[in-house]
Amino acid sequence: MSQFEALDRLVTSGNGYLRTAQVVASGISKPTLAAFVAERKMERVAQGIYLAEDAWPDELYQLSMSNSRIVFSHETALHLHGLMEREPRFTSVTVKAGYNASHLRKKGIRVYQVKDSIAALGVADVKTSFGNPVRAYDMDRTICDIIRCKDAMDIQIFQYALKEYMASKQKNLNHLMAYAKQLQVEDAVRTYTEVML
Repeated sequence: MSQFEALDRLVTSGNGYLRTAQVVASGISKPTLAAFVAERKMERVAQGIYLAEDAWPDELYQLSMSNSRIVFSHETALHLHGLMEREPRFTSVTVKAGYNASHLRKKGIRVYQVKDSIAALGVADVKTSFGNPVRAYDMDRTICDIIRCKDAMDIQIFQYALKEYMASKQKNLNHLMAYAKQLQVEDAVRTYTEVML
């Protein structure tokens, strides 16, 4: 198999995406990658990330690939879990406190910062609408997060998310209450679940 054929396979397995780190790890040189990118008319969408000419861009996946420490949260996580009627107006991510997120805020991304002790709580691999894997909070953690930020949320989005969550077969009320305790929203979560059940 030629190096270009090997790269074609990487592009296919990556849903149209190719990362420099992945190419170098497979033993192919950067000059060969550059020649491949030029010949295949791939677009550089971020540092070290290329997209095939005939592939659909996946904004969340691109953001995730170029910012490995982010976790999609709040409205974006609701959307990924099918708990929103429409796409959110902005992307929401959570990072550990102390992470310099100014480059994300400049792009119009809503950034939440949390203590290290709760940053990894409920992180899951979730698929975007294009089938690409990204890190997002699971459904139960996301419900706790929107209850924590209820006052800053659109009330219709909030109510729809709670209703859909309670109707979902994927919900885990044990996880929900365990997360609520750690996130210090136990009373509010209990009140909403009692009303909705």
